[in-house]
Amino acid sequence: MPRAQGVQSYLVAVDGSDASYGAVIAACDLAKRSKATVSVLYVIEVPRSVALDAALDAELQRGEEILAKAEHLAAERGIPVQADLIQARQAGHAVVDEAIDRGVDAIVLGVEYHRPLGQFTLGRLPLYVLEHAPTQVWLIRYPASDMARER
Repeated sequence: MPRAQGVQSYLVAVDGSDASYGAVIAACDLAKRSKATVSVLYVIEVPRSVALDAALDAELQRGEEILAKAEHLAAERGIPVQADLIQARQAGHAVVDEAIDRGVDAIVLGVEYHRPLGQFTLGRLPLYVLEHAPTQVWLIRYPASDMARER
């Protein structure tokens, strides 16, 4: 498990995957030990063909449900979280911007076990955050067998 020394605030990006909920749980468990704060963020990626502030009702509802589950997981561990939903053109950029704006010490991302064409890939969001975040970035990936068992 990552060292939590000096970390007083975590930002966890969630997308509704088991891995992202696992990241919420891990951040909450660490926060409980160090009395740190946890923020949870869901980003709606808005296509360029649509206004950035467009009302995307189905996506908004999905985001609210995902955040509600993340808040529930945190509450089960006795950790209050600040949960926010934002709209952006690119999720990775939004996560980095939010981390900077909030002054968090660590961004925590859950990574699904993807093997398209037989090779493991991280995906756009983790790659962008790893490259551009000015803070610690923690990736959590559970073995494929664990992910299948949880479903």
